[in-house]
Amino acid sequence: MTKEQQIVPLLDQLPSVMRELKLWQHSKPSEQALQSVEPFSVDTLKPEQWLQWVFLPQMAYLLEQNRPLPTGFAITPYFEECWQEHGAYAPLLDLLRAIDEACA
Repeated sequence: MTKEQQIVPLLDQLPSVMRELKLWQHSKPSEQALQSVEPFSVDTLKPEQWLQWVFLPQMAYLLEQNRPLPTGFAITPYFEECWQEHGAYAPLLDLLRAIDEACA
């Protein structure tokens, strides 16, 4: 199974898991907020906003354009730190961990 075949179903699950946890947003952040150069846009976006408005669109773009997916990244530690007091977010963290592993 290719990396793309592994990652697509995981990315497809992200919106529904985020909706279940009431983290999915209907309003897009400002273009200025989305242009942050900080990792995870920590200066302008909430963690869930970065997932929805930066990570998912960028991964979708790479897949649509048949471009190589990034490798060797780990986004889960950031989200574990951000959401350490939100035990209900465990399913989302598990999904992010699976994405990290698929892109290892």
